[in-house]
Amino acid sequence: MPTVWTKRCFQEIEGVDVATIQGLECVFANIVRVLIPFVGLAMFIMLIVGAFQYMNAGSDPKAAQKAKATLTSALIGLILFFGIWFILKLIQTITGVDVTIFKIPGG
Repeated sequence: MPTVWTKRCFQEIEGVDVATIQGLECVFANIVRVLIPFVGLAMFIMLIVGAFQYMNAGSDPKAAQKAKATLTSALIGLILFFGIWFILKLIQTITGVDVTIFKIPGG
């Protein structure tokens, strides 16, 4: 176990590492660390699939509409993803509080 995580997420009691409430910080950080690349990859794949569907739609209006819906969903997801990040950074700039860090006081 890395030392940084051990100091923050576990407390040594009688020689045994015991999880603390601050361990939720580690869980949250690990979830975010895995989720962000997954979301980016999913949006990229949706863009590729939507473009491929649109190219292969030919003169079928239903297939073209389905492809446009896929592309629209991917772009809305991308805009929401970066919009949320922008809003969090704006809050940080205005207030000086880094709201992108999940931290439980104590320990």
